Order: sequence, then structure tokens, then C-alpha cells
Amino acid sequence: MPTQNTLHLPPVILGTSCLGNLYQATPYQTKLEVVKAFVENTELPVFDSAGKYGAGLALEALGQCLRDLNIPQHKVIISNKLAWVRTPLTTPEPTFEKGVWIGINNDAVQKISYDGILECFNQGNELLGTYVPQMVSVHDPDEYLATATNEAEEAALYHDILEAYRALAYLKAQGKVSSIGVGAKQWKVIKRIANDVQLDWVMIANSLTLHSHPKQLISFIAELHNKGVAVINSAVFNGGFLIGSNFYNYQEVDVTTQAGKALYAWRDGFYAICKQFDVQPAEACFNFGFNIAGVTSVALSTTKPEKVKPNIEMATKQIPPAFWQAMVDADLLEANIIK
Repeated sequence: MPTQNTLHLPPVILGTSCLGNLYQATPYQTKLEVVKAFVENTELPVFDSAGKYGAGLALEALGQCLRDLNIPQHKVIISNKLAWVRTPLTTPEPTFEKGVWIGINNDAVQKISYDGILECFNQGNELLGTYVPQMVSVHDPDEYLATATNEAEEAALYHDILEAYRALAYLKAQGKVSSIGVGAKQWKVIKRIANDVQLDWVMIANSLTLHSHPKQLISFIAELHNKGVAVINSAVFNGGFLIGSNFYNYQEVDVTTQAGKALYAWRDGFYAICKQFDVQPAEACFNFGFNIAGVTSVALSTTKPEKVKPNIEMATKQIPPAFWQAMVDADLLEANIIK
């Protein structure tokens, strides 16, 4: 029998990258309406944020929205993925993730270490203002490890990650946070960390989608479930590409390349089947990513207040079995993935 997990998360978590001006500069009033709609339609709202989102702008905006809506601290859960610290902007545009965050007035640097994570935590609390996160994690440890140029460097960087988790364990022992997790795109790095660190939850981004879903990852999620570790599936639209954007996993797709042409061809076929069965692409993506055994929640982000309630309702949307069979028949989905 699976170990009981003490985290009680709703099916849909609000990702706050939109509050950090991901891809576009969103007016504050729109951000306020997004947060308001989520609070009104969720029994216990959970917000996922990070210092990386708009160099802290998302945390800042989230705290301001909750204050303006007069939401008590105990009525919300905030997850802050730690690893990036806001710094002054000294160049024409931010130096991290160029072209992704629009209209922000700060830069950010990655700090993964014992002291660095504590700095991230303290700065995040300052940006949130009167709110504090109950859930914390190390953000993008996979990207951090990927900067290594040799085995010795990689070992040193992984030691930094373990030290970061030692800091998080300290915060939990002090009662300053209630749970510890990890947020990353490369699931094999999550698995490595899970073998060395006692985690309460994991957030897997971009890796478990209708377009990309390795069977090894599905087995790993089942293992986490059996250990009582909650699994949050994030970026189930592959950074928006599966529902119409030109960015796949936050990188613009070059349609002149073979890989780019293949992505667009897959999406065209997917859309055709969606039209045939009167299923919205977002509904199919959510349904697939949510119904993998062991997935607790899906994190969704939007800049459109009117989309919040329909996003939440996708958790109960039924997709006809014939839809999935049509995907298999069109070689857009492997057989036996959908049970």
C-alpha cells in the first residue's frame, strides 16, 4: 500500500509565471483578477511561484494581489521554488532567460548552496510581504548541473544542491516551512535527488505531457506515489506549444528545421482529432497529464481571468476513449499509455 502523504493539494494549482510577465507584460489589474478568480473557485488555493519568475516580480505581485483581496495567510498555500535571487538590472535587458520575461525592472542570479538558498528564502518572504510560503524547493537543479564541463565540476555542483537541501531541512525543522520538494524539467535529476533527499513533493515540468511521456518516467511517478511523495505535473502544454504558442518548452520553434517541422506536424494531427471529437486541446493535455497514476495535481498558468474557472473544471472533464484510440491510430500516441 502507498505511504500516506500529508500534503492535501487540490487538482489544479495556479502557476504564477504569468504574474512575472512571462512572454508579455501583463497589467496589475489583470493579475489581480486572475488571482481573485482562482481564490473564488478553489477551496484551498495553492499558488506555485519562484524567484526566477520575472526576477521576483511574480512573488511581489502575488503578495500584493492577496493583500488587495484581503485573503488571510491561513486561507492559501504558497509554494516558492528557491534558487534565484533578484539583483539590480545593469544591462539593457535581463541576463537570465533572455526574451522570456517582458517589461521587468530587475535581473536575477542563481544561488544554489546552503547560504544561497536561505538568501533566496528570506528575499522571497520580503517580496511576498505579509505572506510566507509553506512549501519550498530547489528550483532548476537540472539546469545548474548542466553547466558542469567535467565530472569534478558536476560533483561539486551536486554537493551544492545537497547543501541547499540541508538548508531546507533546517527551515522545516525550525517550523518555518511545512514541506520540501523539487522543481525541475529533467526528471532523471529529480530521481537522483529523490534517492538522496527525503522529499514531500516533486514538480515535474515539461516532461510528462501528451506529446512527451517516457515510460520510465511513468514508472518513477508510481514509485514516488508508493513512497507517499506528492507529484505535481507542470507545463502539460510543453510551454504553451500544444495549445497554440510558437514556444516549445520555452524555446521558440524553428519551423525550417526537421525537428520543428515534426513538432508542427504532430500538433496539426492532434488538432484535427480534437476537432473530430469536439475536445479542446487544453482539455486533452490536462486530462492526459492529470490521470497518470500517482499525479496529485496539475499546475496551470494563465493571463486570462475568464480561463481560470474552465481550467479548474478540466479536472473533472471526461475524454471519450475513442479519442485516445484515434490518437494511437494516427501514431500520435503510443498504445497502452492510456489505461
